[in-house]
Amino acid sequence: MQTIVKSFDKLSREELYQLLALRSEVFVVEQDCAYQDVDGKDKEALHLMVFEGSVLAAYARIFPPGAYFNKASVGRVVVKSTYRGRALGVELMKAAIDTAKERFNTAEISLSAQTYLKKFYTDLGFQAVGAEYLEDGIPHILMEKTT
Repeated sequence: MQTIVKSFDKLSREELYQLLALRSEVFVVEQDCAYQDVDGKDKEALHLMVFEGSVLAAYARIFPPGAYFNKASVGRVVVKSTYRGRALGVELMKAAIDTAKERFNTAEISLSAQTYLKKFYTDLGFQAVGAEYLEDGIPHILMEKTT
């Protein structure tokens, strides 16, 4: 597995195609949720990609403080269905946390978690903040990590 972090302007056409395809495959098709994935924020994000050979196996985008939330934030966290069950999501999130620390000099990170993943993020040191809410028809909860 190879982990790569790039700003939007450094993404190759192939990388951009694969990350948009993976996000659509999981968030739109698999989760049966019609929503606007291309939300205009990709240009502000760092793109964390985990490849196995030429296949994008996992992906997340990372924002500096103030770009999405007041704190640095992580979103669009996704693992390709054929790569699940290998703890790749944990490794992806650890890399995202490390990237936020290195690139933005902060350990404070916010994310909007699908509620069914609350334990996954809690195990990584995030805490739920406030009440559950609907985002694109799916229950979510704000979670934050401070150290």
